[in-house]
Amino acid sequence: MADRTRTRLLNALKCSGPQTAADLAAGLNVTAVAVRQHLDGLLQEEQVTFDDVKGAVGRPKRVWDLTAQGHREFPDSHSNLVLGLLDGLTDLFGEDGLEKLISHREAQSRHSYSQAMGGADKLSDKVTILAGLRNLEGYMAEVAKDETGYLLIENNCSICAAATACNGFCQSELRLFRDVLGADTVVTRTEHQLSGDRRCVYRIEPQA
Repeated sequence: MADRTRTRLLNALKCSGPQTAADLAAGLNVTAVAVRQHLDGLLQEEQVTFDDVKGAVGRPKRVWDLTAQGHREFPDSHSNLVLGLLDGLTDLFGEDGLEKLISHREAQSRHSYSQAMGGADKLSDKVTILAGLRNLEGYMAEVAKDETGYLLIENNCSICAAATACNGFCQSELRLFRDVLGADTVVTRTEHQLSGDRRCVYRIEPQA
């Protein structure tokens, strides 16, 4: 049970960002005392950190967040292996070879995503299917709707190491989303983990 609560705490911080112990307790439906005990343990393991944020009145609020080590608890597609392979590929075939690899991966994903969306006509259905596919790949994706369209929120970057080594992977994913969602859809990236944001977020709207 303790391990399960610990995992749920890490997931909550990953998916929803910095929170107080009280917020975490309410969201997880456990006691604040239990949450604080787990946070103290995670703090010792350097999985979480905190800031004491002053409000207009009263005592400062202690807001908890994941550390870089905490983020590494989530899938990163065997980063050391990936980086080694990318370095080897570049040494053997140059930047051209790396671009061909990215294009090949993009084409494979386009084919599988398009097949999965084959029966979907509505944009809402396509976005839901896309989020499901991304979840299977470790991106911890979710969809939010607003007045103009949808937000595809990816709380984890499962190719972070590869994307850090070559930003062509991020550009490729944006092209991929635009292609599979169709020419009548506008896709823009509004948050980018590799640019310092907590997550990647894509705004998806019907073409005006």
